Amino acid sequence: MNIRVEGVVLRAVDYRESDRILTVLTREKGRITVKAAGCRRKSSRLSSACQVFCYSEMSLFERDGRYSLDDAFVKAQFYGLCSDIEKMTLASYFAQVLMAEPEESPGSEGALRLALNSFYALEKGLYPLWKIKAAFELKYACLCGYAPDIACCHMCGGRGEGYVGISDGLRTCKECMKTPPLGQFYLDSAAFDGAQYIITCDLKRLFSFDLPKGSGRLLSDFCERYLLDKTEQGYKALQMYKTLTGEEVQL
Repeated sequence: MNIRVEGVVLRAVDYRESDRILTVLTREKGRITVKAAGCRRKSSRLSSACQVFCYSEMSLFERDGRYSLDDAFVKAQFYGLCSDIEKMTLASYFAQVLMAEPEESPGSEGALRLALNSFYALEKGLYPLWKIKAAFELKYACLCGYAPDIACCHMCGGRGEGYVGISDGLRTCKECMKTPPLGQFYLDSAAFDGAQYIITCDLKRLFSFDLPKGSGRLLSDFCERYLLDKTEQGYKALQMYKTLTGEEVQL
């Protein structure tokens, strides 16, 4: 059976002499594995579409739950990601996170849009890397059903500085929590506003917020810590990115 899908390549593994096995996040079928026969030959018309981060409309042949690539129309290749080591490593981290998307699921529309918007922002250098990273992490946690409840303090309704429980995602102001236990992450008022914006905004305006430097750092650390807790995974690309930037992974 022949089908058409739109998707972005999250991983590409060389196979045999000239083939490649692709992991593709698609709009229609979630995460799927696709065999691209002969795509590594110089004469192959499929070679461009079989690169990591490439976004294409693909024509696939499906048989017994296995997919092979017949043809592809490339929509975006994000070449700029590969010319900057920090951008490429951060994009690789995003791709590793998205590998958790369910297979054969129609529910990956939001995840695909998030991936494409993030890759585009990275490639074009539209925003600081920390902002793209933080927005991706928290928005993806929300898409997975883990949106934290931080509009106001869950005890008194206050909106000042305070804490977020990494496990329960609840906001508690400093007046209601004098001595925070382990697992509580401090955010100032501006960082809370930034996080709430990410949670509620449309994906088209995901990065359209501004924060003071200190608040941005708090938000960045929280988003990373929160996503790592919810996915319960470590990511090699994240460790590499932190090495390049001289930062430590939030554990």
